[in-house]
Amino acid sequence: MRRSRGFTLIELLVVIAIIAVLIALLLPAVQSAREAARRAQCVNNLKQLGLAAQNYVSTYDTFPMQCNYPTSEIQDSGFSWSWAVALLPHFEQGALFDSMNFQQGNYGLQITTAGYTQVASLLCPSESIAQRPGYPWATVSYVGNYGGPGQIQAYSGTIVPPKDLLLNGSIGTKGWGGGAGMVRIGSITDGTSNTAVFSEHLIGLGINPAVATMTPNSKDARRVIFPGVDSTGIGTGAEGAMKAATACQTLPSTMTANATASAYLGYNWLLGYPTHVCLVNYMHVARPNSLHCGNAGDIGYVQFVGPTGSAAASSNHSGGVNVALSDGSVRFIKDSIGLPVWWALGSRNGGEVISSDAY
Repeated sequence: MRRSRGFTLIELLVVIAIIAVLIALLLPAVQSAREAARRAQCVNNLKQLGLAAQNYVSTYDTFPMQCNYPTSEIQDSGFSWSWAVALLPHFEQGALFDSMNFQQGNYGLQITTAGYTQVASLLCPSESIAQRPGYPWATVSYVGNYGGPGQIQAYSGTIVPPKDLLLNGSIGTKGWGGGAGMVRIGSITDGTSNTAVFSEHLIGLGINPAVATMTPNSKDARRVIFPGVDSTGIGTGAEGAMKAATACQTLPSTMTANATASAYLGYNWLLGYPTHVCLVNYMHVARPNSLHCGNAGDIGYVQFVGPTGSAAASSNHSGGVNVALSDGSVRFIKDSIGLPVWWALGSRNGGEVISSDAY
């Protein structure tokens, strides 16, 4: 009679080793598939915002403003309702829009019903930090295009404020509903397929003591705002813009951020401020996934990034960011894009000629 023989210890170890190798080989593929799904959802979110902007244009003959100051001057110091509020009824958030009390002052921070509500389509699923930088206020991953470098032309984008409090005086006069200075389809003379309207950025770390010691080489460096360079000394035009972009991409590794220079990235989807870019906007200055640089030495908004600073588009997607264009399409823009092309995508009326294969 034959006796059955079990596995030896060596054979079990070999089988376990083979299984471990197979798992190690499969895990990156699984993670890659998950990121692909998250990236697809992010594209879908931006498509929703792009279509909502198109619906808004059909209704009001203008793109939504970055904020509606000065029509809501009950808001203190220029803080006012952001473009995200204006678009709520146009991407199936009408009930949330109806919950708003537009007569409320105090920066809108008494609007807790809406302000505490995290709108899923305003948050990129690839965002890896769950906390809210201004807890309990709901955050936002998607940001409106403020324009190309301020050294060339301030507010050259599609989601711009109706009033510049410090640089150019009045840009518009009637807030969301229309008026002088509003960005209409006809004013995008560079072409809607070559002009950005929305992109994405990583949210901030909040009031976190660790920010004070962060350097440009830190893991979360893209989530903070660095003082940048003295923008009064870099000049204007394309030469000044190149200096500003290059300086922001090559900050010294020993430079540290201000301890509160991270709380405002994605802080609160409700609010915008005309000269505080990084709250709900980004700029086409330094390439995607570069650092945020405040306009040190200019108008002092180091913690918020001002019109001549650099509030970069950023994401956790490998190699670039998603950008919604003014025609409603969404493109993935690589980090390696040429600076003049990136600037051209940010400008609505700069007269640049670019081909689709340039980005």
